[in-house]
Order: sequence, then C-alpha cells, then structure tokens
Amino acid sequence: MPTKPYKHLDSITALFVAVLLISNITSTKILDLGLFTFDGGTLLFPLSYIFGDILTEVYGYGRSRKVIWLGFASALLMSLTLILVGALPPADDWPYQAAYQQILGLAPRIVLASLLAYFAGEFSNALILAKLKIATQGRWLWTRTIGSTLVGQAVDTAIFVLVAFTGIVPNSLLLTLIASNYVFKCAIEIVFTPMTYWLTGWLKQQEQEDFYDVETNFNPFRLFNRHL
Repeated sequence: MPTKPYKHLDSITALFVAVLLISNITSTKILDLGLFTFDGGTLLFPLSYIFGDILTEVYGYGRSRKVIWLGFASALLMSLTLILVGALPPADDWPYQAAYQQILGLAPRIVLASLLAYFAGEFSNALILAKLKIATQGRWLWTRTIGSTLVGQAVDTAIFVLVAFTGIVPNSLLLTLIASNYVFKCAIEIVFTPMTYWLTGWLKQQEQEDFYDVETNFNPFRLFNRHL
C-alpha cells in the first residue's frame, strides 16, 4: 500500500532530531538559575516533547515511533563519534585535548543514561498521547499534550539523573536536579500549549491528516508496520 505523501513530516522530523542532539551536547553543563538547578540541555529539550506530541497527534504513533528511533540512532552515533574522537591522539600542536574531554568527552555512563531516558520518556509520551486521543475522541488536546508530558518527562528526568549522576554528586543535589528539571520541562510544555494548538491545527489542515491509533500495534520495537 503506497505511503501517503506529507508536506511537513520531514521538517518536523529534522527539527525533532536537531533539538535532541543539541540538548545532549549542552547537557554537559549544570546551570544555577536561582530557583532552578539543571543541565543546560533542559533549556531546549522540552521542545522535543512538543514535537513528539505534534507528530503523534497529527501523524499517529506509528510514524512517531519511526522518528523516535531515528532520534535514538542519531544520538547514539553522535555519542560514539564524540567518544572515539576524544580517544584518538591529538595533533602535536593542538593544545585543547583536556578541554575537549571535559566538555565533549562523554563518558559511557552519560551516554547510557541519555539513551535510556530518551527511549523510555519519548515512548511513554507518545503512547499516552495516542491512547488519550482515542479516549477523548480527539477533544481537549491540552489534556493529551500536558498529561503525556507529565508522565514522559517524569520517566525521562528520573532515569537520566539517577543513571548519570548517582555516586557522582550528593544525593541532595540529585533530588534538586530531578525536581528542577521536571518542573521546568513541564512548565515549558504548559507555556507553549497555545503554540502547540496552533501548529497542530495548521498541520492537520495542511496534511489533511488527523490520525487515530485505533488499530495500532504499540510495541516500540515494531518499526515497519504500525497496525496489528
């Protein structure tokens, strides 16, 4: 059966992956902004959940699943490349090896934490949004975007902070990082809800698509057929 052509699916996919990769790189710095203490990637990473919401709401869980896996593969490739480049000997006249290792020399533990958190969080978000769309018969979009984010970000944040930083920073800072990250990410989702409404409505009109995952197989590992 031929795949329906879409005008904007490629653009949404590219933005989703770009946000993911940029967030992973900038997460190496911990920020202190008064009320909030979190890694730098938190400034941009919430947008990946907004794009994830839009993908699932407009195009369905099956297509969102492929995009999530594309982001996973891209993040893994980036991480392995950064580790490999850091491990290779620098040129004799290049004095920045220590700086590279401090900023971009990702430890396997950080890579594992990032990938596990991303996988669990994004699929939780997409699954809940798709199920809520059926339950609400397509009404009350805000309940789906915010509700799915509350769960997805909780899973993502807890896994990343605990896997990445347990034993490295004090337990009190672990709890602060989890709470600050979670509150900030969810607040961004709420603040951007009007934009999500507008963009979702515009895409549905442009694509002539408003997918309901009534017959969808929600197995995250089933990549080539979105139905049962």
